[in-house]
Amino acid sequence: MRTPLRQAKRLVVKVGSALVTNNGQGLAQDALAEWGRQIAALRTQGYEVALVSSGAIAAGMQRLGWATRPEAMHELQAAAAVGQMGLAQAYESIFSQHQLHTAQILLTHEDLADRTRYLNARSTLTTLLGLGVVPIINENDTVVYDEIKFGDNDTLGALVANLIEADALIILTDQAGLYTADPRKDPNATLIHEGDASDERYASMAGGAGTGISRGGMLTKIRAAQRAARSGAHTVIASGREADVLPRLLNGEQIGTLLTAHTTPLAARKQWLADHLQMAGSVVVDDGAARALSEGKSLLAIGVKSVSGDFPRGACIACIDMGGREIARGLINYASTEVRRIAGQPSQKFAELLGYQDEAELIHRDNLVAL
Repeated sequence: MRTPLRQAKRLVVKVGSALVTNNGQGLAQDALAEWGRQIAALRTQGYEVALVSSGAIAAGMQRLGWATRPEAMHELQAAAAVGQMGLAQAYESIFSQHQLHTAQILLTHEDLADRTRYLNARSTLTTLLGLGVVPIINENDTVVYDEIKFGDNDTLGALVANLIEADALIILTDQAGLYTADPRKDPNATLIHEGDASDERYASMAGGAGTGISRGGMLTKIRAAQRAARSGAHTVIASGREADVLPRLLNGEQIGTLLTAHTTPLAARKQWLADHLQMAGSVVVDDGAARALSEGKSLLAIGVKSVSGDFPRGACIACIDMGGREIARGLINYASTEVRRIAGQPSQKFAELLGYQDEAELIHRDNLVAL
C-alpha cells in the first residue's frame, strides 16, 4: 500500500503526446474521454487536479497531413497553433459532460522566470483549482523559441507541481514505468516499483524517447521527479493505458514506479530560483566560497575567480565550483561588467573600483539556493 499517494490531495497529471495522439494518428478521443472520466471522479472525492497535456504539435501535424515532425521552428509553431485548437476543444467537450469547466493555460519559461508573472500564474492556477475548474496546461509552442523552451512537458509538469505546491506529480506515458534497463533492448529489464527521487542511479537506467512524436523520454521523467521533489511532491511514472490508473494509484495500488520525495521542501522563493531553466550568466567560485554556499551563506566577491555572460543587476546566475559543477544559483546584486571589476576583491574596495558601493554581497543568502 503506497501511503504517500493515499495522502495526496492536490495533483498534477501529465499525459504525453504518444498517448494523447495515439502515436501521432490524431487525437485519441477515447483515451482523452477516459482520463476525463477518471479526473472527474477524483474531483467528486475532493481532489484538486491540474492536467498538463502534450499533443498540440502532434495533433496539428495530423490536421495538416504531415507524416513526420518538421524541423523548422515556424512549421512547429504553425502545427502547435492548429493543434492547440483541437486539443482545447476536445478537453472542454469531455469535461463538460461531467459538469466540469476547463481553463486553457499556455506557459513559457519567461512566465515562470519573471517573479511577478510567476506569482500571477500561481495565483490564477490556485484560484481555478479552488473554483473546481480543471486547468489544461501546455507549453506555448506558438511563440516559444529554443532559448526559452521548457524542453518537454515532463519538465513543465514538475514546474507546475512546484508552482502550485502539489502533493504528487503523475506522469502517464506509454511505458509501464521505470525499468532497470531499456525494456525495448534488454529482455531482462525489470520494473522498479518504488525508489527515492534523488537516487542518481535511475538516470543511468533511463532510455530515450520512445517515438518520433514524443519529445521527452524516461530520462526527462526522472529529472522531472527530482525537480518535483524539491517542493515535496512525489512522482509516479505509469502507463496511461492502464485501466482506471488514476483512482487506483490514489488508492495506494502498486502501479508503475513511485519516486518519493524525502528532502525538506525549499521555501517558496528559493523554489522559484531553483526552477529557473536558463541562467543569464555564471561565476566560478573558489573552494572557500563553494563551502560557504553549501552552508547557505551569501556569495562575496572575494571568492569569485571568473565571470561568464553579459547580465544586468538582478539577473539569475549560476555559481560554478572549480570542478565545473553548478552548486548554487541566485539573483546577482551587480551587473556583469561590475562583477568583473570587483571579482576577487573585498567589499571595502567596491567604492574605489566602481565609484560607489551598494550591497556588500554579490548574492545575498536570501536570494540564493544551493543545489
